[in-house]
Amino acid sequence: MRIRELHERLPVALRSAVDDFGRHLAVVEGRSEHTVRAYVGDVVSLLDHAVAEGRGVVVELDITVLRGWLAARMGSGAARSSQARRAAAARAFTGWAHRTGLAPDDPGAQLASPRAHRGLPTVLSADQAASLMNPPTREEPGRTRNITRESGKDTAAAQQGARTAGEETGEDAGTAAGNARTAQRDAGTAGESGEAAPREAGAGGDGLEIRDRAVLELLYATGIRVAELCSLNRADVDHARQVVRVFGKGAKERAVPFGHPARRALDAWLRLGRPALVNRSSRDALFLGVKGGRLQPTVVRRIVADAARAAGLPHTSPHDLRHSAATHLLDGGADLRAVQELLGHSSLASTQIYTHVSTERLRAAFNQAHPRA
Repeated sequence: MRIRELHERLPVALRSAVDDFGRHLAVVEGRSEHTVRAYVGDVVSLLDHAVAEGRGVVVELDITVLRGWLAARMGSGAARSSQARRAAAARAFTGWAHRTGLAPDDPGAQLASPRAHRGLPTVLSADQAASLMNPPTREEPGRTRNITRESGKDTAAAQQGARTAGEETGEDAGTAAGNARTAQRDAGTAGESGEAAPREAGAGGDGLEIRDRAVLELLYATGIRVAELCSLNRADVDHARQVVRVFGKGAKERAVPFGHPARRALDAWLRLGRPALVNRSSRDALFLGVKGGRLQPTVVRRIVADAARAAGLPHTSPHDLRHSAATHLLDGGADLRAVQELLGHSSLASTQIYTHVSTERLRAAFNQAHPRA
């Protein structure tokens, strides 16, 4: 049964409690949307299990109920990582309930959970990363289909967006009108014929290609998370210093530098790609979807996967680019604390896994090259 349905059938007191808990996570603790959704879903599942056990209010939750719920989930084949997250969600909920007076004690404090197995992350080699940043220029069949799937764009919004961008960037009326006509022609081509929008002369491809190149370059240059990339605004990019301001987990702010390839890709996107897509509802967003709204994580994942496929690489995700950026920094001699700061890790232990990746590379090189290996 879906979480929404489970939520709706909870007793009113439990439903109110989980709703208040979700608001606390989002507003007070500043948790990400993804974390809030996952924790609330886990707590709804826990409370549904409690109701089935005859516990209809928060005060009746005890360690027996918590352990029984986890055991039932484990019996359904849940992964260790999922169990660890569920236990964390349960502890967060019972701790919050105790602090807010909904429960006299905190049974979650007694709840142990399996440690999630943490394997080495997927990391591209430097050559593979270079291939990913420079995909073939010819149109791939998969690329055409993906542009079409993301398409269905609103022609009027694209026209208005180009005019709006012209006003914001100081373009003259003729240039803005030209951008509007280009946006309208591209929208018609993509929407009616099912084909990718035509390339713009001198622009290095259509607006989506320019955007995708900038997305790839910035992900690899900074190692930021996909959600952090999608939440960026234009004002967060300091072009002169080549630094991007990022708001990470817990709404923590950090400044992350980027290099010249990413700067050139961003400049091309802001000058040639973004004006054709922008609309009034997304004036601030740095990266836009085909309809002019803020770019979504699912689209970013598709961009990275398509680029990897076009470059002949194994399946690659945005988080793989984050892993690769961190590993390449350490391989190049970067200080571990500096990499921790760049990635936005609250604990150095989260960053140390990349030292293991680098060690594995050294071991592989030794085994391949040393006569006494």
